Amino acid sequence: MVAKMSLDKTLIRELAELLVEADLTEIEVTESGRSIRVARQVTMVTSAAVAAPAAIAAPVSTVAPAGAGNPAPAISGTPVTSPMVGTAYLAPEPGAANFIKAGDRVSKGQTLLIVEAMKTMNPIPAPRDGVVQKLGVENGQPVEYGEILVVLE
Repeated sequence: MVAKMSLDKTLIRELAELLVEADLTEIEVTESGRSIRVARQVTMVTSAAVAAPAAIAAPVSTVAPAGAGNPAPAISGTPVTSPMVGTAYLAPEPGAANFIKAGDRVSKGQTLLIVEAMKTMNPIPAPRDGVVQKLGVENGQPVEYGEILVVLE
């Protein structure tokens, strides 16, 4: 028989406030053989989008450098960049269909892909409505901060 443990709601609230104040993702307190763990899911996308909205939503044009033998056609659109260093995944789990592919119409906030960083899966949302012009990464590819993941028309 499992003994019913009384919860100290005040302590839990204080720990939750401490998580936010100290910008932690989890905290655990053990006292008198009793342990309380409080955790929160943090997506780095939100804070990165707030910190640098221009990096995510600024339209760009890529043109071959002057004097190049065969200049590539100009690609213009809105790049969606990685807000962190990690590994990009195009599908929610192995064997599942990709979130998006080139030519798909997406809505603002729709998950385009996932970047795993420190064993946390961070969904990367579309910054606006649009059409996927280009995928800049492959499934399982390591990505750097600021690397273009997707280009939207």
